[in-house]
Amino acid sequence: MPKDFIPTLQKCALQIQELIKTTQASYLETTNTSGDTQLGIDVQADNIIENALLGLECVRGICSEEKPEAIFKDSGSYLVAYDPLDGSSIIDSNLSVGSIFGIYQKEFQAKYLVGSAYIIYGPRLEMVLASTASDSLEYFIHGKNGWEEKTPPTLKAQGKINAPGGTQKYWKPEHKNLIESLFMAGYRLRYSGGMVPDLHQILIKGGGLFSYPGTTESPNGKLRKLFEVFPFALIYEKAGGEAIDGKTRLLELPIDNLHESTPCFFGSKTEIEQVRKTYANQNL
Repeated sequence: MPKDFIPTLQKCALQIQELIKTTQASYLETTNTSGDTQLGIDVQADNIIENALLGLECVRGICSEEKPEAIFKDSGSYLVAYDPLDGSSIIDSNLSVGSIFGIYQKEFQAKYLVGSAYIIYGPRLEMVLASTASDSLEYFIHGKNGWEEKTPPTLKAQGKINAPGGTQKYWKPEHKNLIESLFMAGYRLRYSGGMVPDLHQILIKGGGLFSYPGTTESPNGKLRKLFEVFPFALIYEKAGGEAIDGKTRLLELPIDNLHESTPCFFGSKTEIEQVRKTYANQNL
């Protein structure tokens, strides 16, 4: 993990938290590369992070979900892909949202991911980080005395939370059966429409399953590999869980373009094994 990365993200977190409190979440007439209509607050958060990251000597390039192409400098060692404000469409409902970061070396590929982080803007301002050089997470909460490091969360072998994404109308039969079997086993529905708060809740509560499958509407899912999927895959693995596309470990997937998406499942080992059995004979 780059030395200056944590304090830089902590500074961005405070600026974006204030932005969320004081800025109206209104839509622009533009869309990002993934086809999502942009909010003005998306663009402002993107600018905050872009300026902060490009100001670091160690950063050679950045890639934002809000921009079609990466931006490079002549110096530095690290590449950062980020989603500046994941879940921004639920800000007007006063639900928690977040920022996601993946730190890469050499090029934007999962095999070169060396660290990741997410920030969650909610009743509390929190940040979770993972590094390939460490066996555990780093966990910070902002309080009256500033940023304080806390005991990092871990995932149990099995949890009780079920967070299923994607429009049910377009789910494939095998996925419907998987989700129904979890509910029949007593799992609790916890889904807000924001990737960061939903995955954070599973992590903090100790286990469960977050799923965003390929559907008849979106065969490759909707979550982007570089900005969302790969960073959270590393975090979940370091927390003692697993992350797959239904069959394959997410961090073993290649990527052909910066905004490529994939089906994805994050969770405790027991739930992920159930996903593997469900998709073993299916075409993703």
